[in-house]
Amino acid sequence: QVQLVESGGGLVQPGGSLRLSCSASGRTSTYDTMGWFRQAPGKEREFVAANRRSGGTYYADSVKGRFTISRDNARNTVSLQMNSLKPEDTGVYYCAANSNRINTSAIGNQRMYSHWGQGAQVTVSS
Repeated sequence: QVQLVESGGGLVQPGGSLRLSCSASGRTSTYDTMGWFRQAPGKEREFVAANRRSGGTYYADSVKGRFTISRDNARNTVSLQMNSLKPEDTGVYYCAANSNRINTSAIGNQRMYSHWGQGAQVTVSS
């Protein structure tokens, strides 16, 4: 049974930083594509960032220049460094992964990801 476990959420003031981490446990198989999605209250879940082992890093326009995704392939972990946070970044952040490569055109499509974490709350408020 594959499990993705997020950590690092919390409350931060606007302009502050947070770092989310996601670790995969269970099977020893590795994932080509790992990423982050988020869901704000009353809104649909949306793509934030993704990284492919086979090459390529992608960000939603709303977080470019502020968020950085990184991964440790040996440990099957992926992190999201979030800087210059804004109130509109508030939401539940989900780690997602897929064993096979996801094409660039579909990298932001949550239906392409087969494994999901339980989510971590990020609140940006003064």
